[in-house]
Amino acid sequence: MTDGNTARETYPGEPDGSGSGRLAKLLGGGLAVVLLAAVGATGGWLLAAEDDPPSGRNADAGATVPATPSETPSPTVRTTAPSAPRPSASTPSTPSGGLTVPPVVGTDFEDARDELRDLRLGWRLVFGTGSGRDVRSAEPPVGSAVRRGTTVALYVAGPAPEVSVPDLLDDDCSEAADDLVEEGLYPRYRTGRAGIVTAQDPEPDSTSYWNATVTLTCGEESAEPSGEPAPAP
Repeated sequence: MTDGNTARETYPGEPDGSGSGRLAKLLGGGLAVVLLAAVGATGGWLLAAEDDPPSGRNADAGATVPATPSETPSPTVRTTAPSAPRPSASTPSTPSGGLTVPPVVGTDFEDARDELRDLRLGWRLVFGTGSGRDVRSAEPPVGSAVRRGTTVALYVAGPAPEVSVPDLLDDDCSEAADDLVEEGLYPRYRTGRAGIVTAQDPEPDSTSYWNATVTLTCGEESAEPSGEPAPAP
């Protein structure tokens, strides 16, 4: 009869006959441990590879894994928004209101002056050496966009005509200036603009020319003698 222990394994308390059975068990168990350790290390590396490759010494596997060189970073592309265009210094801005130099060329210089004044533009008469009273050119030219208060030079064909100096004595100084400009003359103040005109040069009703200057003396009106003797003290 047999007891079913065909592999002749030794049980505890049973004397080991040849010792081959125990040795086989020890070798089989050690090999299994080594295989499990290798499989565990390989599985851990594969799982870690999904994120980042291992670098340096792996304490679990007991082997050194060469560090994987990092990828070369892509260059950063910087986009700069275009700056707003700067206005060119050579490009004049268009004045508002659509005001332009009127068509004064070919007209009488006095009519041209009045037209500029109605548009609230200044004027400057430049007389020539030819003949006639017509305007030959203007600066800025006719049709140029201008602002109110801009002075327009009118170039007249002939010389400055004669003009009679108005009588401004005893007139208010500010009103006297307007009268002179109307006649084509310009005021010069000797003692300020306050008060009335007490003297003028040239004298009233004398002959002068367009663009000439009249000097005004302004002040308080002097008291006229009454012709009666002063009362005795």
